[in-house]
Amino acid sequence: MASNDRPRTGGSPRPLRAGDTWWYAAVAGEAAGSFTTRVRTRARRGCLGAVLLLTVVYAGLVLTATGRRWGDAATTGRRADTAAAALLRDHPSLAGLTTLSLVLGCVLLLAVGLIGRRYVLTGLAAGGVVTALALTGLLRLYAPRPRLTGTGALLPSGFPSAQTALALGVALGLALVVPHRLRAPAVGAATLWAAAVGAYTVADGRHRPGDVIAAALLVLAVFCGILALRARKGEVRPAPRRLPAPAALLVLLPLVLVAAGGLAAGIWLLGDTLALPATAPYDPAELRLAHRCGQALAAGVTATAGIVLLLLLRHVDVDGPPPPYRLGGPFAEAAGAPEDEELVGPFTEDLDHEIS
Repeated sequence: MASNDRPRTGGSPRPLRAGDTWWYAAVAGEAAGSFTTRVRTRARRGCLGAVLLLTVVYAGLVLTATGRRWGDAATTGRRADTAAAALLRDHPSLAGLTTLSLVLGCVLLLAVGLIGRRYVLTGLAAGGVVTALALTGLLRLYAPRPRLTGTGALLPSGFPSAQTALALGVALGLALVVPHRLRAPAVGAATLWAAAVGAYTVADGRHRPGDVIAAALLVLAVFCGILALRARKGEVRPAPRRLPAPAALLVLLPLVLVAAGGLAAGIWLLGDTLALPATAPYDPAELRLAHRCGQALAAGVTATAGIVLLLLLRHVDVDGPPPPYRLGGPFAEAAGAPEDEELVGPFTEDLDHEIS
């Protein structure tokens, strides 16, 4: 026995068997190039990137006078946008339908997870939604922001948007509770619904576009953190590499178009809308342009959040531990294990050792 080896206190709880070597599974899961390490690294980078972008949005749209002026113009411009104003005027029931859809979305998330007997993943998804809402409430209460301007009080600030956080939280939570083969169409359709909820809150004047953008980034950061913790515990495994089903393409194509078109149009219009004069009166055409720019950016960022999580979970199954690491090669041969019989591990004489 080497000087740095020692017997395990109490002995091994069970002998190592072929395909059931927990010690080697742990070592393989922590290797630098292992599957779980790659998933954890990608999820951690996604979480940090979302937090960084959230900080930039907060600093640019809340703390700066230009950002606040643009947000106020985008909110006020909803009255100058005749199409949005006519839609809200002709369909006053949209407010109740939005609230009802949020309730049904939460029920659907829990029902899918419980029917599929994914109790742990359902708890994680529900915990992610609750965490996102809790962080949203804390930011709305305690995040520093200016209260007054030279002309009086600002519009009530709703940074970030609780409705968007709840809707997108349900959408991204489906990525945990839905089976891998149905993940793309389910998350894609739910993300489109979340983008519609955010667009409605902006058109109705409840939130500024920056509130919706911040909520989307916050939810993305929360679920990337959950995925990183799941991978850190070794509870992810490779999924079969299959081509997307036609049903998935029917949902993912509109999602990609909303993300790309919203970001492109919003960034293109942003340069013109940021040049608003410092004081009123404003041109109604400029207000309408600011409103449409904010709608495009809010929808684009919300759709992009869903796409980012789907890319992080590409070929990743979050249901259960990774497949067991099968001991073989020179270690097994040196151990003298006969074929088709249980392996005795890498030690040739004594099974009850560990590396200190």
